[in-house]
Amino acid sequence: MKHLFTPFLLFLCIGIFAQDTPHTVGLLSYNPAKAYDGYNLIYPHNQPNVYLLDNCGEVVHVWQDEPQWRPGNTAYLLPNGNLVKTKRLAAIANDPIWAGGGGAIVEIRDWDNNLLWSFERNNEQERLHHDIALTDQGTILMIVWELKTQEEAIQAGRDPSLLADGELWPDYIIEVDPENDEIVWEWHVWDHLVQDFDPSKENYGVVADNPQRVDVNWDTSDGDADWMHTNAIDYNAEIGQVIISVPTFHEVWIIDKTTTTQQAAGSTGGFGGRGGDLLYRWGNPAAYQSGTAEDQTLFYQHDIHWIDDFLDFSNPYFGRLAVFNNQVGEDFSTANIFNPGFDMYKLGYPMMGNVWGPNSFDLTIQHPEPTMMYSTGLSSIQVLPNGNFLICVGRFGYSFEITPDNEIVWEYKTPLNGGARASQGDVLSENNNLTFRMDRYPAEYAAFEGRDLSSQGWIELNPDSTFCEQILPAGEQFSSYGLKAYPNPAASQLVLEWEGGVWAEFEVFDLWGRQLERFRATGGRKYMDISDWREGVYFVRVNGMDVRKVVVRR
Repeated sequence: MKHLFTPFLLFLCIGIFAQDTPHTVGLLSYNPAKAYDGYNLIYPHNQPNVYLLDNCGEVVHVWQDEPQWRPGNTAYLLPNGNLVKTKRLAAIANDPIWAGGGGAIVEIRDWDNNLLWSFERNNEQERLHHDIALTDQGTILMIVWELKTQEEAIQAGRDPSLLADGELWPDYIIEVDPENDEIVWEWHVWDHLVQDFDPSKENYGVVADNPQRVDVNWDTSDGDADWMHTNAIDYNAEIGQVIISVPTFHEVWIIDKTTTTQQAAGSTGGFGGRGGDLLYRWGNPAAYQSGTAEDQTLFYQHDIHWIDDFLDFSNPYFGRLAVFNNQVGEDFSTANIFNPGFDMYKLGYPMMGNVWGPNSFDLTIQHPEPTMMYSTGLSSIQVLPNGNFLICVGRFGYSFEITPDNEIVWEYKTPLNGGARASQGDVLSENNNLTFRMDRYPAEYAAFEGRDLSSQGWIELNPDSTFCEQILPAGEQFSSYGLKAYPNPAASQLVLEWEGGVWAEFEVFDLWGRQLERFRATGGRKYMDISDWREGVYFVRVNGMDVRKVVVRR
C-alpha cells in the first residue's frame, strides 16, 4: 500500500506546485467563441465612478467623480459618447427623505467627463431615486418620492394604522428637458387611488372593480413611508408608454405617456383613453383584490424593460418584457421574459376577466447552480443580440453571460469591497460589492467610434494580467486544463474551474489516495457542495492530468 501511495502523492504534489492563484474577483471565466463581443458598463455602489470594461475585465474608460458622491443608482451611455448618470452625496444622515435607492442629481457628462448638464431634486418634500429613462426626444424620465403628511394620507383613505412613520412617500414621474430644464410632463400615483377602508374619505370604491387604480391601503412594509419603492423605469417610443417596477406591490405598471400632464392627472385622454389610470399591471393580482398568493408571479422584481436595445425585429423576444425576479425562491432568483399582449389596434391590453395576462412567463432563466443567482434586491437582465443573456446578481456583484442552452460563457465579479479595490484572491460575500446593474454595449456601438479603448488596467489589485491572453481560440486542443479550485481552504462549497468548456472527468481522492468521488462536468466551472466532507486534505484531478490540493476547514 505504501508503494502505491507514494508515486500518487508525488504526482499530486507536482500539480499543487503548478497551481495558479485562484480567480475570485474580476474576470472569472470567458469563452470568446460563444460570448457576445462588447463593452460592459457598471456603476457599483459605495464609490463614485462609472466603469467601462472589455470582456477581459480590463478598464477601457472611466468617468471619475469626487469621493463624496455615490450612485443614485443608474448610468446610461448615449450613442454620441455622452454619459447620463444619477448620483447623491454619501452623507445622508440629515436628509429629510431617505431610503435605499435614494438619488438626488441627474447629470450628463461627455466622454471626457466634462459636465454638460445637471438637474437636482432633493428637499423636504421630494427626492429623486433609483432609475431614469431616456426618451427619443432627448428628455429624461425620473422617479421621485413626494411626501404626503399623515393628514393628507388619511384624507386620501389610508388606514391610520398603516402610517407607522407618520407620513407617506408615494411616487411620481417627471419628464425633464435638458435643453431648458423644464418639466414637460408629470404623472402622480396620488391621482389614481382607490380605497375601501373609509367611505367618508376620498377615493372610496370597490378595489376589485377598479384594477386601473391603486389601492392606497395595499402595504407590505409595515407602514413604512417608502410605500412603493419604484426601482426601475423604461420608455417605449413606438407605443408611447412608460413601464415602472413597483416591488412592494410585486407588480409592474404601464402608464400612457401620450397624455398631457392634465390628462395624466385624470382618467380620460391619451391614445389609451384612460388618462393616467393604469393601462396594465401584472405580477400580483392580489394587490387589486383579484387573486391569491398562488397567482403571484413577480417577487420584489427589478429592471423591468421592453426588450429592444441593440436588437432587430428578428429576435424572438423583441418587444416583450424582461425582468429580474429577485425573491421568487428562498435561495434563488430567476430572470424572466413575458408578453403583455398589447393590442395595437385597440391600443390597450386585453383582460382575462378582471385580470391582465399572461398566465405565465415565456422564458425563465436560472443559473446552472441556482443558488449562485440569488439577490434579494438590485440586479438586471439583458437580452444580447447573439441570443445570450447577460445577468447581474446585484447583492453579490456577480455577473454572467449564459446561452439559450444554459451554458455559462462569461463571468465577472465586481472587484470592490465596500467601495475599496479588492485584491485577486479575496473572497467577497453578500453586500460587499453591490452592483445595481450591468449593461453590455456592442463593440460597434456608435459611442466607441474613434475612441481609445485600450486597456487602462484593472479595478482589482494584484490582477492576473495574463489570464485573458491564455484563453485559447475555439477548436484548439488543450494540453493541460488549468484546473483551479477555490476557495481554499473551503468550508461548504468548492468551485472548480478548468479551461476549454468541454466535458471533463473529475476524480476526488483523500490524503491516502482513496477515490471518494467520480463525475463528469461541462462548461468550464463546477460548484460542489462539500458540506458533508470531513475536515482534512483532498485532491481533485481532471481528465487524469491536472491535480489540485484542497483543504477543508470549518
